[in-house]
Parts: sequence; C-alpha cells; structure tokens
Amino acid sequence: MTETTWKEKAAAKREALLSLIPPEWRLPTPLPPPAELPNVTGEEIRRHLSTQEILITESSAVGIVGKTSSGEWKCEDVVRAFCHRAAVAHQMINCLHEIFFDAAIKHAKILDAHFAKHGRLLGPLHGLPVSLKDTIHVAGVDTSMGIVGWLGTFEGAPLAETTSRPESTIVTHLRALGTIPYVKTSVPQGSFAGETINHIIGHTPNPANRNLVVGGSSGGEGGLLALYGSPIGLGTDIGGSIRVPASFNGCYGLKPSTGRLPFQGIASIVDGQAAIPFVVGPMGHSVGDLVFLTKALLAVEPWRSDPGVHELPWRDEVFESVRGRFRGKGERLAFGVMRSDGVVNPQPPVARALREVVQLLKSLGHTVIEWNPPPHAEALTIWRENILIDGGHAFHSALTLSGEPATPTVFGSKPSDPVDGTEVMRRTIALRDYRKAYLDYWNSTAALTGTGKPVDALIAPVHHGPPPAMGRVRYMGYTCAFNVLDYSVSVIPVTWARKDVDVYPSDYLPLNRMDSVVQNDYDAELLDGAPVGLQIVGQRLQEETVLGLSEEISRELARVQVARL
Repeated sequence: MTETTWKEKAAAKREALLSLIPPEWRLPTPLPPPAELPNVTGEEIRRHLSTQEILITESSAVGIVGKTSSGEWKCEDVVRAFCHRAAVAHQMINCLHEIFFDAAIKHAKILDAHFAKHGRLLGPLHGLPVSLKDTIHVAGVDTSMGIVGWLGTFEGAPLAETTSRPESTIVTHLRALGTIPYVKTSVPQGSFAGETINHIIGHTPNPANRNLVVGGSSGGEGGLLALYGSPIGLGTDIGGSIRVPASFNGCYGLKPSTGRLPFQGIASIVDGQAAIPFVVGPMGHSVGDLVFLTKALLAVEPWRSDPGVHELPWRDEVFESVRGRFRGKGERLAFGVMRSDGVVNPQPPVARALREVVQLLKSLGHTVIEWNPPPHAEALTIWRENILIDGGHAFHSALTLSGEPATPTVFGSKPSDPVDGTEVMRRTIALRDYRKAYLDYWNSTAALTGTGKPVDALIAPVHHGPPPAMGRVRYMGYTCAFNVLDYSVSVIPVTWARKDVDVYPSDYLPLNRMDSVVQNDYDAELLDGAPVGLQIVGQRLQEETVLGLSEEISRELARVQVARL
C-alpha cells in the first residue's frame, strides 16, 4: 500500500466516523485553536447539551442504575444523552475510534420494553452506558488499535463478508449485566505509548488544556471521562496505561493484578508475551463507581469463561475492614510514601500532592514511613527487557500492512532482534528475583511501622509531573515498576498544579541527565490548573484494599478541600 493509499484509508475512516454523528449533534463551527480556547471541559461542553442531558451525564454510574432500575429514567434517554455528549467530546478532542450509537439506542429500547412489560431488570447494571478502550473487541465493530492496516480486518487478518468479529469475554459479561456499550475510545498507534496519537484520528489532547497530552494508552477513555461523555469505562494497562490517563484527566482508575478480571479476547500487539501481561480495569468518576463495576464483573464468576482468571470473588469483608481501620475502628494503618524513585524526581506539583496526602494521613493518626525499596531503575530495565521480546516485530509487521510509519512517540518505534529461549529464561529469572527482593523489603517494614506488621499500602506518584506538553512524555517509571511487580494499584485525583506555589528550588540539583530534561520541561505557567493524581499501591490481588483506602483518602481530601474554601 502506498503512502497516498494509507493516508487516504485513514482519512476515509475519519470521515466515516464523523458521518455517524447525527447532524443535530455536530458543532456549528470549528473550535478555536488551543491557544485561544485551551479548556473545553465544564461550561464549554455543557452549552451544547440540554438541561436534562447535563443532569444525566453528570450523574454517577451508581446513580444512573438507581434511576433506570426504578423506572424513573428510560434507558433510551440515558444512552442518547451519553451518545450526544460523547459525540461533542469527539469533535473537541478526537477521543473516539468507533461509534455505534444506533446499536446502543436499539439495545436501550429493548431494555425499556422488557422493563415495561415484565417489571424486571435485564441485569444488575440495567441500562448503564459503558465506554471501551479500542483494544476491546465488540462484535461487528472495528478494532484498529490505531493501526491503519488493521482497519476493516480482525487484528490484521482479512475478514470475509460473512465473518463476524468475536467479542472480548469482558464485553459478553458486560452485556449480561445489562450495560450498553456505545463507543470505543482512542489509543496511541499499537496502544503502546504514553501519549495518544495515531495516523487515523490524529492527536487526542487533554480537554482541560488542549496544549497538554491526555496520556496513554487509554487516553481516549481519560479524555472522554474528563468531558463526562461516559459514566464509566474500561481501559487496559501494561505500563501505566490506565493510571497515567486517569491522573492526567482528574479521574479514578484501577489497575488490578493479572487474573483478577478477564482479559480473554482483548487485542494486544504483544500477544503471547506472558511475563508482564496487559490487564483490564475500570476508569471512572469516583471510587464508588469503580467498586460498583468491579463487584458486578466478579459476581458473574469470570473464571468460568477465562482460564486466566483466579477464582477469587469480591471480598467485601476486606474492603470494609480497611475502611473501618482508616476511620479509627480497630488498628491504625501504616503507609509507605515514595518521594522519588531515584531515577526522576517528581516535579513540584506532584511533590506537593505527596506532602498533602502524607500530612492528611498523619493527622488522622496513621503511620507513614519513607519508602526505600530495591532500585526502581532495575524494575524499569526488567520491564523494557520483557515487553518486546519479539523485538517489536509484531508491531512493525502490522505497520507494513498499510505502509504507514511508526509515530515518534510509540514505544519500540524501531525493531530489534528477537531474543532466543535462553535469554527469555534469563529475563524471567531476573523478574522473579526482583519480585522476591521487593516482597522481602515490603515485609521488612514491619520493623518500622510500630504495629509489628508491614505497611498496608504505598502512596506513590503516578507520573513525575502533571500532563506535559505534546511530545514530552519522557518517562513512565513510576507506573511500569508496579506492572513488573504485578501489584494492585488505584489512582485518585489529589490536586491541581499551581503556578504560584509549585516551583523548583533555586538550588535544585538533578539526579541525572533524564531528571535534568524533566526539570527543564517544567513550565509552571503552562501547567497551571492541570490535574495531579497519586497511586495507592497494594500487593498482588489486593484490589479491595486499594479501593477501600482510595475511597477513604478521597473522602478526606474532599473534606479538607471544602474546609479551605
């Protein structure tokens, strides 16, 4: 395929996507450039919606299901409202890869008719719209993963007209629960970068400041959520792909450990790489909504349909126990705090977020100790060595289907030699040894907490800074280390960058060349008002613990912020 041909194919897909937006939902005029209108959240998107649509789309997932389950809201009205808002969001930030509004509205009508006739719900999440990262397969819908050559195929393989695209297992479960998928969201080329850009739809900017990045690789999910074009969605994560967009967009996210939620049938450009696999997890507007969807998915016993899922139902007693302890019922908690990973220091807004959370925890009587684990630089090396054991050949083979070049920001933009079996074994041993060393360190904190037990969780940066300018996502070490460890991690929004207080000290000495580059990237004026989140890190399969702690920390942060007003 020639350069002209792949460009034409990408342009045709862009036009086809826009044609699926009803004329009455199209913006009357193009948006001004980002320099003139950086922020399109809040009133900027609301002015395109009715009062009822605003009410619906700014409700929680839990609240929406409460309304649809009682019959107060029709599923069709809910779905139409989110379709409209998602359509406007896409025209603002290019956040959608696939639109299937008609199918979603048809599905909603079926739910409404069933409820009207029988007075019963079709699933515990009856009528809840759910957005999906593009890598998640939906029957009858493309999964391009930002690769031109995958358009109109199934993961690059030609499709006969009679061949149906199979759905990911988790989508089958979502439908059984009563949810209504309606869009698939944008990803970087190959879903393998911290910045969301590809040759099909272009760049997905940050809706709070379109001069900044939205993150990646679940960037479209983060941007759509920031614009309230979705009540809740699913992303995937192999090095921070749920957590970074959640932080950059002021959202909540959960990266579970492998085997907690079903990944069967989700596309991956590193399919077969088993040392540090992708995981799927929820992204939303509150911890309560993440819990709501996670509990529902575990209630369908996904281990019966995906052999990679552990037979581990939701443990409400763990969730409630840690919440009770946070509130002072029983033994107080102990936390570690990672001020720096020793490779790149956090920029001032992130350092301040850490200080504020530590101060909050201490004020509530909890113990906080400094975190000095095995070097995270070693984890970063292990991550890089294991992710592309094929030398990136699967990714580059996908690019050759159309002839498109790799985007500059994608990880593995140049192919290398694949490794042999002996080298795979060496790298696997290094991974295993690092996990054991980290576990030993975690357990050793029992001598420092004052409780005789190790820390309950770790507080850490998501990224070294707020969302940077385009082309400046330089380092993902704060997230990928926890993929190496396979730890359960949630992300909560904590604060916003403030140009008046978030400045480097005049005598700051960089740790190394990368840290110097990151320091020089920092622009307090540009980043003013940008979201900052933190990671709440637990050990393997501790999703209930990190979500319970996230719920309580978020509640206390909100209380403190209100008190300051």
